[in-house]
This record gives sequence, C-alpha cells and structure tokens, in this order.
Amino acid sequence: MKQFMGEDFLLENNSAIKLYQEYAKNMPIIDYHCHLNPKEIFENKRFKNITEAWLYGDHYKWRVMRSNGIAEQYITGNATDYEKFLAWVETLEKCIGNPLYHWTHLELQRYFGVYESLSRKNAHAIWEKLNGLLQLEEYSARAMITKFNVKIICTTDDPTDSLEYHRKIREDHSIEVSVLPAFRPDKGMELNAPGFRSWIEKLGAASGIKITNYLEFLKALEQRIEFFHEMGCRAADHALERVPYLESSQQVIEEIFIQALQGKKVTDIDLECYKTVMLQFCGKQYAKLGWGMQLHIGAMRNNNSKMFNKMGLDTGFDSIHDHPVAACLSRLLDSLEREGCLPKIILYSINPKDNSVLGSMLCNFYETGIPGKIQSGTAWWFNDNKTGMVE
Repeated sequence: MKQFMGEDFLLENNSAIKLYQEYAKNMPIIDYHCHLNPKEIFENKRFKNITEAWLYGDHYKWRVMRSNGIAEQYITGNATDYEKFLAWVETLEKCIGNPLYHWTHLELQRYFGVYESLSRKNAHAIWEKLNGLLQLEEYSARAMITKFNVKIICTTDDPTDSLEYHRKIREDHSIEVSVLPAFRPDKGMELNAPGFRSWIEKLGAASGIKITNYLEFLKALEQRIEFFHEMGCRAADHALERVPYLESSQQVIEEIFIQALQGKKVTDIDLECYKTVMLQFCGKQYAKLGWGMQLHIGAMRNNNSKMFNKMGLDTGFDSIHDHPVAACLSRLLDSLEREGCLPKIILYSINPKDNSVLGSMLCNFYETGIPGKIQSGTAWWFNDNKTGMVE
C-alpha cells in the first residue's frame, strides 16, 4: 500500500521524482527572510512540548483554529498546552487539502518518524511520543537547524537592535550555521505610529547621535546600516501596505519630520512623500554596500481592532490588500536607477493579482554582470500553497 504522504508526495511524474530525489532533496537551505530568534539559537533552545514548538506564536494555525470556532482560551489563552494541542488536532481533521495539513504531516514524518494521520484517536499517543523526542539533544534548536540542512539564516532585526546574540553566535565556533541580521527599518517609516518618538530615542541611543531633526535622523540611520554591514548583514526588508511615490523637496520632508517629532499627526499625503524619500535613501545606502532590498507588499494589518487592542501585532488578524502596485513601484525603482543607485531587489506581493505585474516589472531594470538583479520573491504568506508556488 502506498505510504500516506510519502517520499514522492506531490511529485507526479518520473522527471519530478528524479529532480527532487537526486538534486533538490539534499540541497542546503539558505533562508534570507525569517523570524527566528537569534537568542534562542545561541542558547540552543529546547522546547518543553510540541505545543510550544507548533502553536506558540503561529498565527497561521491560530487563524484556522478560530475559523473552526475554537475558543480563544485554547489558542492564545490560559488552557493547558495539552488542551491547546487537542484543539489543534480537532481543527486539523477538518483541514485536508489545506497547506497546514500537509506541513503538519510532513513535519511528523520527516523529523519525528510519525507516519500516521493525526487525529483525536491517536492524539495522546503522538503527544507523548513527540514530547519524548523533544527532550533529546538532537531536537534542540541548533540540532534541528543542522538536521534540516540549513546553512544560512537571515533574521529580521530592527535598526535599534544591539545584535548582541549575532555577535555571540559569530564568536561561538561550535555553531556551524551562519546567522546573519537583516535590516528592517519599518518603525522609522510610520510617523503617525504611537511609538514613533520613543523609537527615535532608541535609535539615537543605539547610534550615539542625538536626533533633533531630519538630517540627524538620516545620519543615525546610516550609522546603523554600516553597523549591520559590519555584523554580516547583506539584506534589508521593508513591509509596505502599498508602494508609495510622491516627490517632494528636502525642506518639506524636514518640516514633516519635525511635526512627527513634536507628536503632531502628519497628513496622508505628507506621509507618502516621507516614505518615498526614505525608501530612496535606504535604497541608495543598500546599493552602496551591495545589499539586497526586499519589498513585501500588500498586507492589510490589524483588521480586528478589538483583538488588536487586546493582543497586539501579528496575532492572526491580517489579510490581503488590493492597492494598485504598478505605477508607484515603477517610479520608485526608476528614481533610483536614474541616479545609478538601484540595489538588488526582491519583490513579494501578498496579493496573487500582482504576480503578473511584478513579473513584467523585473526586466525593466538590469545591470550587466548581475543576472536577475530584480527578482520575484517566493510565494509569500497567503500565496504560500501549491497554487501560489506554481503561479
């Protein structure tokens, strides 16, 4: 009998099997965008049970559990970890065809040696087996990274981060994987965000530059980019609800920035002008250092204000936005190209309608000697499924 989701899962012909089994299967993972915590890697984190490994912080799973009518108590609340595991199992039984069903069972098979279909009938036995395995050294954070054949990990790091644990990892020669920072300056883009002024204070402290105006802000940001570069950073990441592009003068931008420093709300038009200039500034810095610039476009975040106020960011209430993308993206890239400082770019959109737009944008900008200077990113977030990957 053919094994449930076996070695040839989704491989539909001999060519596919050959390409995967003889080539792709043993290739290393080079992960240039993730949210792993470098502290947990350095400290070689051990998971106390499978719920902590699978469900803590995983808003993909939280969303589908909520869609299944599971009470929040069993998702992010005070239920026991075993009760949360059972709630996940109950949900998973209704998810056949969903990528979460595939991922869960592939993890069970390939990393835990469990080849059964997870259900309420065998949930307790599998819970016991997985938790026993997680106590073994081969299931520590570092050991799992090695087991998964990961060679490079780029974490996601704020400009104000000390990168303390990146430094410790570099100095620990027993850690074979390269763990590198990736620059994520989103908090410097959102002038109207409640925490903007406190973030500016942190940036000033981290850079050693007192920030009282826009030029000092740019100087501090440049200093942090150079520091990240010294720490091995070679990629930056920007999350954009939509791609901005409105031209303005430096004098206007300086005035907008001062307004924000004073705690005044800036207009949507002023904010778009500011974001345009900031993306241009960052792009120039990245080009100078040879970095790649990732643009993650189109997430509409925090749709459920009640749950946002209760739980905060990244808790499973984000969805796809439908802003147009072509015109402003073209103008942004062209503005950098005109000055000879367009960095390598990776474009992602959360909205599948943008695939063709981004695909046709790629070859508008090029550089001799750099194949694919502008590239389409992997199937991100809501595209992270078989159909999205094929598209």
